[in-house]
Amino acid sequence: MEILIKDIYPFFKDVMSSLNLDEQILSELLAPATTEGHADLAIPCHSLSKIMKRSPVDISEEIVSLVSDDILSIAKVSSKNGFVNISATNNYIETQISRIFKDERLGVVYDHSRTFVVDYSAPNVAKEMHVGHLRSTVIGDSIVRLLSFKGYTVYRENHIGDWGTPFGMLIEHLLDLGEDKAAKELGVGDLDSFYKQARSKFNTIDNFASRSRNRVVMLQGGDKETLRLWKILVSESMRYFNEVYSILGVLLSDSDIKGESSYHDLLPVVIDRLSKSNILVNSEGAEVVFPIKKWLNREGDEMPVIIRKGDGGYNYSATDLACIIDRTERLNCTDLIYVVGTPQKQHFEMVFDIAQMAGFLHEGHNATHVNFGSVLNQDGKILKSREGNTIKLVDLLSESISRAKEVISEKNPNLSINEKLDSAKMIGIGAVKYADLSTERTKDYVFDWDKMLSFEGNTAPYLQYAHARICSIFSKSDISSTSLYDSIFIIIDKEEELLAKRLLSFANIIEESIITFSPHKLCNYLHSLASSFASFYENCPVLKNDNKELIKSRLALCDLTGRTLKKGLELLGIDSPEKM
Repeated sequence: MEILIKDIYPFFKDVMSSLNLDEQILSELLAPATTEGHADLAIPCHSLSKIMKRSPVDISEEIVSLVSDDILSIAKVSSKNGFVNISATNNYIETQISRIFKDERLGVVYDHSRTFVVDYSAPNVAKEMHVGHLRSTVIGDSIVRLLSFKGYTVYRENHIGDWGTPFGMLIEHLLDLGEDKAAKELGVGDLDSFYKQARSKFNTIDNFASRSRNRVVMLQGGDKETLRLWKILVSESMRYFNEVYSILGVLLSDSDIKGESSYHDLLPVVIDRLSKSNILVNSEGAEVVFPIKKWLNREGDEMPVIIRKGDGGYNYSATDLACIIDRTERLNCTDLIYVVGTPQKQHFEMVFDIAQMAGFLHEGHNATHVNFGSVLNQDGKILKSREGNTIKLVDLLSESISRAKEVISEKNPNLSINEKLDSAKMIGIGAVKYADLSTERTKDYVFDWDKMLSFEGNTAPYLQYAHARICSIFSKSDISSTSLYDSIFIIIDKEEELLAKRLLSFANIIEESIITFSPHKLCNYLHSLASSFASFYENCPVLKNDNKELIKSRLALCDLTGRTLKKGLELLGIDSPEKM
């Protein structure tokens, strides 16, 4: 409860002054209590013993005795085991929850101060989107939603692989098949087969390999016919990718595509500017840069970053540096976010280092690699199909909807066919996304159908059901949510007190999730909110009550909980059904 810290801070600042203690000590010690239920905030006094030459218990008791009684309208203050415990009064909670209830943004303050670009998803043209793309896509999408909700300017960039050597063989394979047949094969999502056929021919047929190499030269040289064929590959692949994005419910669209080809004309600029910065050197025929931070290979030799290879071809690092120039100078971005797997950690650290050396990034910029772990099977190995192949993302999503439909039919057979289909999509897709997002992104996680589709525990169905239950409460009441605007909140029982306090924490959780680019923090919060609502609903009668004002107060708590769950799930890219 950041608002509570702000409101009680002046009282303890005066106490610190009277004890001749620096205010900075208060800023460092005053924090949320580590054990929920004991207090809302706490000041541990153990570190003050060395300064004041007294026991923590004595110090905490003196601090409590010195606090002005005026604080009692805000919080109760007590001492225990060397801690100063601070608990908000019910009157204070009622005032604050009323303020949040009337705020469409649920207490989250706008901030227009920064401009972000978020680089995520990034499939390769003529290659299937597989389960490995799931993490980048859903984590990136949630980060975009969080940043946008906060008020920042956000550019989405889908940095697709649409350029380079493989496109010579892909274009030649397209010509061998015929444009119509190739387009049909790509259009139905058989991208893996198309790519594998082209690669097989490249590896086994000399004439095809020769044609492919010549085609790459023509592509990079800007040959019109070659570019036309290349565009067929890109457009058909993107049409299929967009179908996957639609099923997944992410914000990416064609306008967000920024493929490797987009930066082709900037690559000579990268070379020129690195040369003028006197950091580009020749190493065995290649043009390289040695980052300030030294990286050593297995032999203990210093590793450079290759910018242009000996044959004149540009390396990935050159494209990434071109991206940085474009994003900081054309888009005027202050923050560059790359949602890419952990194996690329060293690559990005080296690229960011070079960008700072060359002046592409300066003190006003933040470049962050938002890394993530892998999706594993039950045996702790990378998730693959029974045949040992990489699982297609579209197949995974289709199965999630199918499994969710079975669960819905069993749980609520009275739903209409259309309601079951709609719910199945929301629950199935939500379950897959939430299983990913609720895991701390730097860690691997085990893909478990039963767990992610369960209506118990920290899962999307559990949260979605909590929202649907709140909608059901209002369907049974003659009091509409829109008539509750001026409700007076009455906090009596401990369950509604806990629920109210958790509702007041929403804005702070959004801040924490943004600062660390960690959607799992929002997931954990929503689960704790839904859990506290379940306890509240079980112990605090909402509609079966003789006190009309208390009914309105508890309905208002239900409404605010429903709005918070819905907004939180929306920021994760997950729908909130009204029936389940």
